[in-house]
Amino acid sequence: MEYSKLGSSGIQVSRCCLGTMTWGNQNSEAEAHEQMDYAITQGINFFDTAEVYAVPPSAATYGKTETMIGTWFAKHKNRDKIILMSKIAGPGPDWIREGKNKIDRTNILAAIDGSLKRLQTDYIDVYQLHWPNREFPHFGKNSAGTIDFTKADTKAEEENLLEVLQTLGELQKAGKIRHAGLSNDSAWGIMKYLQMSEKYSLPRMVSIQNEFNLMNRYDDPHVAEVCVREDVAYLPWSPLAGGQLSGKYLNGARPAGSRWAVDHRVPHRDTEMANEAVRDYVDVAKKHGIDVCQMAIKFCDVQSFATSTIIGATTMDQLKTDIAAFDLKLSQDVLDDIKEVYYRNPVPFNGATDPKRNTQNSQMMRVAASR
Repeated sequence: MEYSKLGSSGIQVSRCCLGTMTWGNQNSEAEAHEQMDYAITQGINFFDTAEVYAVPPSAATYGKTETMIGTWFAKHKNRDKIILMSKIAGPGPDWIREGKNKIDRTNILAAIDGSLKRLQTDYIDVYQLHWPNREFPHFGKNSAGTIDFTKADTKAEEENLLEVLQTLGELQKAGKIRHAGLSNDSAWGIMKYLQMSEKYSLPRMVSIQNEFNLMNRYDDPHVAEVCVREDVAYLPWSPLAGGQLSGKYLNGARPAGSRWAVDHRVPHRDTEMANEAVRDYVDVAKKHGIDVCQMAIKFCDVQSFATSTIIGATTMDQLKTDIAAFDLKLSQDVLDDIKEVYYRNPVPFNGATDPKRNTQNSQMMRVAASR
């Protein structure tokens, strides 16, 4: 396993980050512990979770993933060996703090204490904002024409960002967090936080995790440029596009126990163009004799702006395959064939092709805080 510097934090993290969102729904506590046990034997020192997990999010599964990680820490007494990230939920879910869960001082203070208790730890290495309070270009709203930014109350939003940074500063001084990071945010969001951090001597955002994969490359080049030039770690999540790049959902298939069999928030992904792209990427992998899931994960890993790629698995076989992807070498021929597919079909899932569907799906995804 190779390691990279986590932005301006200076922390060394494994190129593979263990995602955890299925633990507590598709995975039991014993299975979660088995995954963590195996991950550390492979050199992984970087775990990502969130208060809203497990997914699909619900009141019944809220906080379950953090709780399972906490029991693992209690059992192994190895908290200092892991770089742990968690996230505070943004607006949407009505079962979190009675629906009054805008990211602000009151909610940050409540959320961090809840996460620390469930995780059975005194601190979180990187505390992230799961999604912004403002309308933002993610969760099916990446495409041109889906958001009218002229309607934004920028002054009020900037005041909120300052309050957030000030509160994160309080947590840092109290020793509850080491660093802060973003998730599902934009180039503007990153830069505005960085500007305020410098102006007011407040904690600096050291990382951002956004969806990035063969099917979704919206962050390259704009967010990617900001991250490289400003020393903010870029952490791709969903390298398999919610499992779609495995090819297992083609022709309407929903294998028992799979993500799409239990999580139906995928209308912007399950399109003709998307399925065509999946078939093409599967064909590229077959042509070169490599596993398509490993090819997709390694594609994220080889991006010059990527620091660590967040993987997730529901079975040990999947986990072993995913982690082994980081040892894969993608030849120039493979990369050229990937490029050809991309040129033919650069935006394979695009909710903006149907504005009504896009709006409905974005609201659903925001409430569910899918990752």
